[in-house]
Amino acid sequence: MSDRSQQPRRVRTAAPSRPRRAVTAVAALAAALAVAGTLPAGAAESHGSREVVRKGLERLVTDDRFPAALAATIDRDGRTRDYTAGVADVKTRAKVPVDGQVRAGSNTKAFTATVVLQLVGEGKVQLDAPIEKYLPNLVRGKGIDGRKITVRQLLQHTSGLPEYTNFLGEEAILGKGRHTYHQPRELLDLALAHKADFAPGTSWSYSNTNYVLAGLLIEKVTGRPVAEQITQRIIDRIGLRHTYFPGVGDQGIREAHPRGYFAAKPGAPLEDITEMDPSWTWSAGQLVSTPGDLNRFFSELIDGKLLRPAELTQMRTTVKVPKEFDSGSGIRFGLGLTSTPLSCGGLMWGHRGDTPGYHTRTGVTVDGRAVTTAVTASPAPTPKGLAHADAVLDTTLCEK
Repeated sequence: MSDRSQQPRRVRTAAPSRPRRAVTAVAALAAALAVAGTLPAGAAESHGSREVVRKGLERLVTDDRFPAALAATIDRDGRTRDYTAGVADVKTRAKVPVDGQVRAGSNTKAFTATVVLQLVGEGKVQLDAPIEKYLPNLVRGKGIDGRKITVRQLLQHTSGLPEYTNFLGEEAILGKGRHTYHQPRELLDLALAHKADFAPGTSWSYSNTNYVLAGLLIEKVTGRPVAEQITQRIIDRIGLRHTYFPGVGDQGIREAHPRGYFAAKPGAPLEDITEMDPSWTWSAGQLVSTPGDLNRFFSELIDGKLLRPAELTQMRTTVKVPKEFDSGSGIRFGLGLTSTPLSCGGLMWGHRGDTPGYHTRTGVTVDGRAVTTAVTASPAPTPKGLAHADAVLDTTLCEK
């Protein structure tokens, strides 16, 4: 792809608005004022913070060659701001929609874990009970025994279950097979055909298999589809207007969105991979959302609006991960939630999501600030592109 095709449009910012739970007219006004630099006096976060986000997105497009970069922020007063850079479509050069929808990838895990913990709060699930109690005779394999794997270990990635995506094959994810529908049990069976990575509770390894099992647990305990439970218990409850769990056969993205791309290797031409069947990720990564909605979800979660204090405490109890996982970041994993030290002190809470075509990362603080970034190529066009995208969170949250 020529260098010209990677030249960004001017970074655009939307004027600040109150969170979406505020009066509809205010939200409409904010959307109408999606013009760079147009701000009512005293109505936004610091100019320095705005410049950090704006310049960060510019670099992601110009230096790291992402077709588009999006961001949403919430300041200490609850005001929101949206940013975009680049183009939504490298062929048509269309503008990036403000707070456009993207595939949220593994941010879905935080939603799934929240539903499981809600069930814990309702007395329907016990965190330290074996998964065998809820899904009898299902989890069996070489070194794998559901009688020895707890619900907590699934949510914390300490179960030792092998990663099914390692055996799904690149063609099934990036090639023609990406239009194939996969049943959750098919994904689980792929993992169970291989030996355990380690004995439960003795180590840590990120595995989507854990969250496919968590989805099956939700369905068994509630007697209802996991998509319905996530929608009713979270999406509808806190008013995430642009977030949804794609239905069977739903391969597109429903609302305004930038297209997603991938490069076979750094420097290779970008290929459009927007249309796909996301069933291969199911309760581990199937959600579609926007940066603004992800900010709101994680903010409401950390603020105790979705879980009782006891379950939120369990969710925020983290463990160390191997140094090679996100080396140097200091990231720790709780139950579907991560903590990462900020360079200026304190922690940001959230998760991140990688799925073909899109990479998203959210960080929220206990004092109410939040930032989510999304870029529209995964795998990234440059070796350090995703790390640079994630770094925007720290620089934004640490800007005074």
